[in-house]
Amino acid sequence: MSATAAAETVDLASASVRELNQRLHDAAGGGPAAWRVENPSGAHALAAGLDAELDVEIDGHAGYYCAGMNKHATVRVAGNVGVGVAENMMSGLVVVEGSASQAAGATGRGGLLVIKGSASARCGISMKGIDIVVHGSIGHAGAFMGQKGRLVVCGDAGPDLGDSIYEARLYVRGEVAGLGADCIEKEMRDEHTAELRELLELAGADADPADFRRYGSARELYTFDVDNAGSY
Repeated sequence: MSATAAAETVDLASASVRELNQRLHDAAGGGPAAWRVENPSGAHALAAGLDAELDVEIDGHAGYYCAGMNKHATVRVAGNVGVGVAENMMSGLVVVEGSASQAAGATGRGGLLVIKGSASARCGISMKGIDIVVHGSIGHAGAFMGQKGRLVVCGDAGPDLGDSIYEARLYVRGEVAGLGADCIEKEMRDEHTAELRELLELAGADADPADFRRYGSARELYTFDVDNAGSY
């Protein structure tokens, strides 16, 4: 948000989430572009379904599905978030200053999700084009069934990373507790180093691309093969 922009403030101590989201949706037709949400108190579905170039700052913790289905908007959360932050995100930017619960960025098709803390299980599950950068670590089954997009983890990754992965690219700086079915470590070529450096810069992550390893699909589960029956 610009330092000179006057933000429209909504205090959830007196307004409902439904009122907040309706006002944000109405703003797509020409209302204020900058918004500040006070006293969120872990409410669910904050700033969900936005479809305009809005800048929304949430001053505190958010509950489930914060910024779900986001399109075009920038949403910043000055706290932690619950399950499914930026779920089915299409475009725009979502920044979580704290940590995230399960399924962060689930099924996301575009845009950038930045988590400055850590994320729980299934971060990036079924991702379909979203970019996710986690400054900390992630739990088990990160990028489970990841189809497209990039997941960057500056800390450690839990077990079953990339289980049943398709074409998503995974970058991890720390330790990986274990890889899921059909996920393997892959060569870091110049093109990967370049895209990783760009993602780290966009996410404000102070990390050296040279410290990361890349993981992706072995492409053995795309079609049924009787020799791989035990992996299905």
